[in-house]
Amino acid sequence: MGDYADLPGVRTWYETEGSGDPLVLLHGGFCTNDTWGAQRPGLATAHRLYLPERRAHGHTPDVGGPLTYTDMADDTVAFLETVVGGPAHLVGWSDGAVVALLTALARPDLVRRTVLIGANFRPASEAFMAPGMLDAMTPDSAGLAFFRELYVAVSPDGPEHWPAVATRVIDMWRTQPTLDAGDLAGVRAPTLVMSGDDDLMTLEHTAALYCALPDARLAVVPGASHLVPLEKPAEVNRMVLDHLAGGGVETMMPVLRAGASGPSARGGAA
Repeated sequence: MGDYADLPGVRTWYETEGSGDPLVLLHGGFCTNDTWGAQRPGLATAHRLYLPERRAHGHTPDVGGPLTYTDMADDTVAFLETVVGGPAHLVGWSDGAVVALLTALARPDLVRRTVLIGANFRPASEAFMAPGMLDAMTPDSAGLAFFRELYVAVSPDGPEHWPAVATRVIDMWRTQPTLDAGDLAGVRAPTLVMSGDDDLMTLEHTAALYCALPDARLAVVPGASHLVPLEKPAEVNRMVLDHLAGGGVETMMPVLRAGASGPSARGGAA
C-alpha cells in the first residue's frame, strides 16, 4: 500500500510490504517503485519493505533548486527517523545506491547493512563506461522515452514538468557524486557491491568501490547489465537475502580479509 510522509525536505510517497527486519529499497534515477517489481515478493518474505520515491521521482513532487544526492540522502535520513522509526538495511540501485552510500556515511547509526547495485562514487566522466552518452540525452530523446512515460504516468507535477526534471538529473550525473577512497573508508555498514559484467559503470570503478569499503563483498553477475535486478531477479534476491542475514565471511584462503591471522601472517602457503 502507499501513503505520503510529510518530511522536512519534501512530501514523500512511499509503499510498504512484508514483515520482519526493516529494509528500505532505493530506486534508480528517473525510476519509480515499479522497477522493484521482481524483488518485492522475494524480499518481503523475510523483511518489512519500505519503498520511498525520492524528490522529483514517481509520486513525490519536485523541490525547487538543483537536484543533489546530498539532499536525497537527507530525505532518506528523515524517512528512516520518521517512517521506519530506527535503523534499517538499505538496498540501493544506481542513483539509489549513491543515496544509500551517503546515508550510511551521514548516519551510521541508522544503517545496518547495505547492498549497492550498479553504484558509482564519482561523476559520470570518471565512472561510466560511455560518459559521452549524456551528451545524447535530452528530455525528448528516444533513450529517455521509457523514463518519460514512467514520470508522466504518476508525477503530481504534471507532464509539462518533465523537461525540467530530466535536465537537472542529467546535470547531477555530470558533476556528482564526489566521494573518494578516504570518504568510503568511513562506511561502517557491511556492504555487498553488485554489478552486471556489462554494467553502465566500469568494472574498474566497481572494483575501486569494493576495495575502498572497509567491510565489503563483491558480486559481478555474468550475462547482466546495469539492469541486473530485472535480468537476473532470482540471483539478485538470493544474494541480497544472504547478505542481509548477516554472519561473518569465512574462506579457506583469505587475502584481503586475512587480517592478523590470515595465511600470510601465519607464514602459510603463497
